[in-house]
Amino acid sequence: MDNSAPARGFDGAALPDGETPGQEFDGSGLAGPDLARAALQAAREQSAAKRKERGKTGKPGKLRTARRRRGWTGAGPDERDPQPLGRLAARIAKDHGWTEHLSGGQVFARWNSLVGEEIAEHTKPVQLKDGELTVQAQSTAWATQLRLLQRQILKRISDGVGRDVVKRIKVQGPAAPSWRHGPRHISGRGPRDTYG
Repeated sequence: MDNSAPARGFDGAALPDGETPGQEFDGSGLAGPDLARAALQAAREQSAAKRKERGKTGKPGKLRTARRRRGWTGAGPDERDPQPLGRLAARIAKDHGWTEHLSGGQVFARWNSLVGEEIAEHTKPVQLKDGELTVQAQSTAWATQLRLLQRQILKRISDGVGRDVVKRIKVQGPAAPSWRHGPRHISGRGPRDTYG
């Protein structure tokens, strides 16, 4: 009596005579559904053998490399996550060297909060060039007052906007209307029919 049972694959189907699990499948002597089952079983065994071999060498499996290749982020924040618009604008300004111009623009935009409501009501910033802020006063009295408060105003601006944005303040009085129009001018007191 022969006690040897035929070799069976994963699904329980008998393998052809002389074939063992893990051996290359040639498909000779089988037809129809038996051939398909045997081919499937041989493919499964080859796959299992490759997995065992990868486990011994320590190489990562295909699923792990696919996830790493896609670059999925973890639970923490990442530079690829959506960023606030202000942070992106600050990064662009820094990369292009616009920070000095933007901080100068903040002096004009935040004039009321930097110098206080009372001073801002009677003055307005006109120009900022090379660290010199030109301020126009509403009257000569306010121009004098601004000259006296110049140090305090410079300190408030440096605290609010940053150091070395405004280094000095040039104060102008109220602007009188100019009768000068065009490139040619005749000297004199102005139109005498109005100011006789």
